[in-house]
Amino acid sequence: MSRRKKKPEEHVNLERWLVSYADFITLLFAFFVVMYAISSVNEGKYRVLSDTLSEVFQSRPTSPTPIQFDNALQNQPSLSESPDFIDIPIPEHDENLTPPENPELETLSKDITQAVQPLINEDLINIKKTDYWLEIDIKSSILFTSGGAKLSEDAEDILSAIASLLKDYPNDIQVEGFTDNVPISTKFFPSNWELSSSRAASVVHLFEEEGIAPSRMLAIGYGQHRPTADNATEDGRNANRRVNLVILGQGDPRQIMQQRNQSLNQTTQKIGEKIEINDPAQGFNPVFDIQ
Repeated sequence: MSRRKKKPEEHVNLERWLVSYADFITLLFAFFVVMYAISSVNEGKYRVLSDTLSEVFQSRPTSPTPIQFDNALQNQPSLSESPDFIDIPIPEHDENLTPPENPELETLSKDITQAVQPLINEDLINIKKTDYWLEIDIKSSILFTSGGAKLSEDAEDILSAIASLLKDYPNDIQVEGFTDNVPISTKFFPSNWELSSSRAASVVHLFEEEGIAPSRMLAIGYGQHRPTADNATEDGRNANRRVNLVILGQGDPRQIMQQRNQSLNQTTQKIGEKIEINDPAQGFNPVFDIQ
């Protein structure tokens, strides 16, 4: 019988604990390095901060009477006593203010009057000058066809002559369209609002073609709501169908617009006091008398 050979016994490494010990020492060293880094103070930055705080607290007050917070808090109203709104004073319009000087309005008034004198004689154009604006009142009968907003050839000649005088001045121009109280309802103009606005816009377009800067112009439609005559008569309705060219003077635009609105309101009130019957169905045919 053969004898089996015994396996050699494996050598036991009794120094394995040194690996774990070395890892522990390394982690412990890293921990103390981090703790030291956190605890170290930058003396330079600390000195700058200290000097700044000392300068702030030791400096003199900028106000001769420092605010006493205790008294200020005592004098403040509670939330229940606080108002719901802030009362901001608004300056009222002073009618006694000296109007601005507008010599260009006087010059334009003379030049335009001379250019359209025949139409003024026929009472088709009326020129009115105030301290704040120059108003050129043009009857619609010489500008547009009945119920339309397209300028006629004669109207283009008249407005072109006026535009040639206006384009040399920097004044803003407000073009206002007015109608009578005859109702209109067409495909293009559902009401007098659209008709009056379109007529004003037609004049603005022609002025732009004549070289007047669009930024100077404004088109406004008042419809039938600013009459200058009684709509119960044919002559009154003819007077109410008009286009006004308002050349604004130099000055505060808000003040000028306020004056303009007051003028229109006063004219409307005067007409309203004189009118006894203002029914569009009385005195004329609302179908065939639309202009």
